[in-house]
Formats: sequence, C-alpha cells, structure tokens
Amino acid sequence: MAGVDKIRNTALMGHGGCGKTSLAEAIAYHCKITTRIGRVEDGATICDSDQDERERKISIGASLLSCPWRDYKINLIDTPGYADFFGEVVGALRVVDSTVLILSASSGVEVGTEKVWDQAQQYSLPSIIFINKMDKENANFRNSLNLSRERLSPKVTPIQIPIGEGSSFKGIVDLLKNKAYTYSQGKVEEGDIPDELKEEAGNLREKLIESVAESDDALLERYLESGSLSEEEIREGLKKAISARSVIPLLCGSALKDVGIELLLDTVGDSLPSPVNRGEIGGINPKNEEEEKRIPDESEAFSCLVFKTKVEPHVGQMNFFRVYSGKVSNGEEVYNTISQNRERMSQLVIVQGREQKKISEVGAGDMAAALKLKHTNTGDTLCSPSRPIILKPPKFPESIISLALKPSSKKDQEKLSTALGDLVSEDPTLNWHMEHEFGEAIISGMGELHLEILIERLKKKFGVEVVLGKPRIAYRETIRGKAKAQGKYKKQTGGRGQYGDCRIEIEPLELGKGFEFVNDIFGGALPAKYIPSVEKGVKEAIVSGVLAGYPVVDVKVTLYDGSFHEVDSSDIAFKIAGSMAFKKAVQEAKPVLLEPMMSVEVMAPEEYMGDLNGDLNSRRGRIIGVEAKGRNQIIKAQVPLSEMYKYATSLKSITHGQGAYSMKFSHYEEVPSRIAQEIITQAKKKEE
Repeated sequence: MAGVDKIRNTALMGHGGCGKTSLAEAIAYHCKITTRIGRVEDGATICDSDQDERERKISIGASLLSCPWRDYKINLIDTPGYADFFGEVVGALRVVDSTVLILSASSGVEVGTEKVWDQAQQYSLPSIIFINKMDKENANFRNSLNLSRERLSPKVTPIQIPIGEGSSFKGIVDLLKNKAYTYSQGKVEEGDIPDELKEEAGNLREKLIESVAESDDALLERYLESGSLSEEEIREGLKKAISARSVIPLLCGSALKDVGIELLLDTVGDSLPSPVNRGEIGGINPKNEEEEKRIPDESEAFSCLVFKTKVEPHVGQMNFFRVYSGKVSNGEEVYNTISQNRERMSQLVIVQGREQKKISEVGAGDMAAALKLKHTNTGDTLCSPSRPIILKPPKFPESIISLALKPSSKKDQEKLSTALGDLVSEDPTLNWHMEHEFGEAIISGMGELHLEILIERLKKKFGVEVVLGKPRIAYRETIRGKAKAQGKYKKQTGGRGQYGDCRIEIEPLELGKGFEFVNDIFGGALPAKYIPSVEKGVKEAIVSGVLAGYPVVDVKVTLYDGSFHEVDSSDIAFKIAGSMAFKKAVQEAKPVLLEPMMSVEVMAPEEYMGDLNGDLNSRRGRIIGVEAKGRNQIIKAQVPLSEMYKYATSLKSITHGQGAYSMKFSHYEEVPSRIAQEIITQAKKKEE
C-alpha cells in the first residue's frame, strides 16, 4: 500500500471529444495496466467498459483507474465530456486533489471546457492543462495557449512547447529540463532544443522561472541574487505554486500517437499535490452537530466518502469511495452516518475497467470500491462507528428534462419501479416519481441523450420495455366567485329507498390555502351523523373537478342547510348529495383552470441574450431580471411548465451549447382563456 504522500488523486476533464479516454488508455499502457493502447473507435478502451459507451463511442460514466507510476500511486478518474453526464464530473471532482484539463489542439477552449473548469474552481482544485491531439490537422498550440489565458486564467504557464504541429508534430521541448524529446516509431530520444525553437523556449523558460519564484519568498530571493534557479529548485517551487494555484502548468502531446505521456505522468507524480499536501478535511459530528476535522493519516479514525455507485444485474451494487482518514480492512464493520446503518466491508476491490482485483485494506488518501453494501449510496459517509462524522457530499445539478414512461406489459409494470430505483441510485442527476393522478412514471434527467440511454438501460440491463410520452401537466381548477347549490339524491326501488339532501355555498380562498369545509347547520336540519358524509362527497368531487377533470383547489365549502328522511336517509345518499351539490356550485362560481408556473434561471454568454429573451417571451414567460456572472448573463424568469418541454434542446440550439438552465416550481396561475378552452376541449374528447 503506497504511503499517503505518494498518492495522487486526479481527474481527467474536458469538453466531449477532446481525447480524455484516449489519454487514460495511453496512461494505463505506460503504467502497465494494459499491454496495448485501445482505441475509442474500436470500442476497446479500458475506461469505456459499459456496452452503451462502446456502442456510442463516448464516455457516459466516470471510470477509476489505479495507476502505479515510479514510486507513486495515481488514482485517475476519467470523466465524461458531454453536458448530459455532468453529474459524473461533479462526483469525481468532489474527491480528487487535482485535475488534468484536456484541450483539443485544434479546438482550444470549448463550452464544456469552461463548464468543468468552473466546477473545479468551486472545489479550489490545483490543475494542469494538457493540449492533446497535437498531431491532428489544424492543431494550433499558441491559439490554445492564448484561449486558456483569456477564458480560464492568466496564470496558465507553458512548461512544454511542441516541436511541429499537425502532420509535422514530432516531439516536445521540456522547459523544466531544457531538453527536447523527439518521437519516432514508438521510441523517444532526448536531445538539444532545435535551433528554431531555442529563442522561444528560452523566453518561456525565463517566464516560468519568474512565475515559480514569485510564489515563494525564499526562491524569489535566490532568483534575484543569482538570476536563475536550478532544475531541482524550479521543480520544488513549481509544486508549491501549483498547490497554491498561482501557476497552472500547460503541457502538450498526443494520446493516440503516444507522445508526451511519460512526461505528463512525471508532472502528475512530481508536481501535483498529495492528500497530505491538501491537508485536513472538515465534517460534522452527527451526535452534537459540531464541526470536526480529519487528517489524512492511517492512525486517525476511519472516514470515507462514496462518490459513485454502479449497479450490475449479476454483480449487485458497487460503491466507489475515497478514504480521507484512517484505514479499513476487508470484513470490517463501518457506520453509514447518512442512512444510519452499519455495513460490513466484505469485498474491497480495485476496479480497472471491466477487471476487479481484490484487496485486503484501503488506507488514508486512497480510492477503491466496495461490493454488496446494502444501505449505501452516492454522497454517503462511511466511518468508524466509535467516531462518526458526516463529510460534505457532492452537490449534483438538478434534473432539467422529463419524460413519461408507461410499462409495455403487466410483467414490465412489476419490474419498472425496481429498475428505476437501481438506475437512480447509480446516477444522482436522475429522478423519478409515480404521477398517481395520471398513472405514469415521470423520469427526469440532464438532457435527451441522458434519458435516451436510461431507456436503453431499462431494456438491456433489466429487461423492461416502456412506452414514452410527453409528461402530462398537473393542471388545477379553482373558482373566482361565490355560488350556492342544492344536491338532492332520491332513489326509490320498491323497498327501502335512498334519500339525501344538502345545500352548500362555495367561495374562493387565497392562493395556496387548499380546501376548507365549514358545518353551518343549525336547528337540527340535518343529523350530525350525516355531516361527515357530505364532506366526504365534496372531497371526492374535488379530485376530478368540473372543467377538465383536474383537482379543485383553494375553495371554501359551507354546508348551511338540508333535509333527511327518517327511514331512507343514509351515509351513501348524503355522500352522493354532497358531490352533486359541489359540482353544481362550481359551475356557477366562475370556474377557471390553473397551470404550474416555474422559476427559471438561464445562464449564457451575453451575445445570446436577445434571442433567449425572445424565446422565453414566445413561451409565455415573464422576465423578472438579468444579472451578470463572469462572462455570462443570468436571466431570471417565470414560465408555464407546459411551455418548458424540450427547452433544453432549444437552449442548446440558440447558444450553440454554451447555455445552461435550472427550474423549480413557483406557484399556480390562471391559464389564458384561449389556451384553457383548448385544454378543456381535449379533456372532454378523451372522456367521450
């Protein structure tokens, strides 16, 4: 087991298609995890182990690789680049100590680049940048460097420059070693810097030394005295500067051509922080709700955070975790402070793609997975039962797009809830609930591709077939006026009859007040035993409304009179009479249809504001305000839920993928009469 100071926990992140998985594959090869470099195009990479990933040739979930390099242990998490799977990035960044941001040399800084970069900044993670695909057509190192400084941080500092670009790319100048490395037919040669790059390399090396020296007073003093620093001093200073986030080193290479990978691994090992460098972590003691600290030491009480859950039909649940303090052994009992259950760590493993390797223990700073835990999910803290603590979980983004699911058969109906439960436990950005009003399961996720893959997994992993539909809107009905009505139920069938008679008055309540029933019977007009039956009849009528079959809300019903028959009156008769009276009264009390309004926040670059405002207005939205956030603007609006279906697709189109939005329920509001009439007409057609 590697010492805590020799562990490096880092995540590969970047825009979709920048080559993260290819880079992870090349790293796995150099760390001797694999014997050859697999290609994404062939569906043969170690990280994309799921069938969906191999078929679509994209990463869908975060993958953990345990990479031995020299005397270091590098826990590398390969994260997806597509916005639909951003939750996987959030979970990974919560538990790493640093990141490697990947750029495509031909595209530079893209939309997804900025999104993952912003997330890494929220966790104050030290980072390095790797410009990949230097061998591709239109590769442009200097453009990528300039975009990085402009859009990410002015602290971006090259520690390497390429020898050639595109088809002429053949090697790397290492500014730390002041040497050139040329690659040919799988071999690398160290040599002098080419003459045409000496001046540029000299200038950049000087700027690198200045940046490193400025981050440490002792180094700065030495630099000012001697005018330079030794390679060892530069490395020592660079590590401190990276940890302090005062320097962001920029490297380059090609994952597919296997150029620059060993130099990158050296930088990760020598310059990125260990768990010791990152220091203690804070948490909450659930017994007294006071803050506690844990240091990354094996002598401390055990604590870990689960950052990913995976469910396989034939294997069961697999929980990936990062140990923050202490250590845990196979078979040891631990305590889950979130579910408040004890768990036994019966099967500890290191996962390398599709392969699992059993291990006996996991120590502070390290990462692993546990099989067959019964009460543990993503975001949970596991710890020593004698020293409980709750570590801060990842804050996952809210779901933004929904679909209605109906099982294809009764057999599928029985399996659907279990399958959806397993999928949601795997992915915290998925949510589902049963809409009992319509008998549908509503599933919500981060985008159309996200939900499309969920439907495929329901079929492939769990054998559940579903029919898709647009989620139905939970409209409501209410009244705007007062009205009185009589409900009289009289039925004679030869023997004992049925008789119930009541008079009620209805009036509107304030928005959100719900339902109120008042008994205003005086003088024994109705026996007390029938009053609850009238109320029950009214409540049953409320559920189905009178306009379009939706529940009636915010209404007060007063029972003020009625009559009864000594023999024929019964509870059922008065329940029917109450229902009849309510329906009649609502018809006379100016009934209206209400729709759910959503509070919507849209974030995008300023140049798209005009089109976005116009689009929201076309959806009957009201703009509440606009505020700036960095280079983006945030529009705050209220929009009917019925108009937000597939908004994610429109936003992507308008902003070329640079926009994001969130929404939550705000309140109910009256539907415009023209639209209300269409909804009522459609509802009546379904009844016919």
